[in-house]
Amino acid sequence: MSHPSLGLPPRDLTAGFPADAAAIRAAAPRLAARALERAVDDDPEFRGRYSDLALRELLADAEALAGRLAVAVASADPTVLGQLAEQLAPRYRKRDVPMDDVIALVEGLRLGATTVASPAARPSVDAAADAAVKALRWHRRIAGDARKRNAFVTFIYKGA
Repeated sequence: MSHPSLGLPPRDLTAGFPADAAAIRAAAPRLAARALERAVDDDPEFRGRYSDLALRELLADAEALAGRLAVAVASADPTVLGQLAEQLAPRYRKRDVPMDDVIALVEGLRLGATTVASPAARPSVDAAADAAVKALRWHRRIAGDARKRNAFVTFIYKGA
């Protein structure tokens, strides 16, 4: 991780695929909208869980994720997107957004970015998305995630 106050050099944004990163950055609003559409299409209950304002917030978050994906592709450093996913997990918990929904956004960004970037940049896109999904899946296991519970197990724990 590069950080100036730690004495580390800044991240080299020419080490990876800067032209593909510029294409991803330019198409970020379109990619974010498509990722949200894909998440809504894949889960029939997705739209019912969120108000219009919450969907706009998710769209803005997807656009920020696309910007970080561009940085990850430009620097060939997949941890950039994974670190953002780590930092966003508490924010999503406060908003009662399941980590599975955020994972669906990241997967939508992965598919959209592969249409914009060159085939040579695809491993970099996949590695960055995998790092984000790994972090989000880890946070998913923590108690308090707003995901749907098993009705039978809930019935047992309530003591019938």
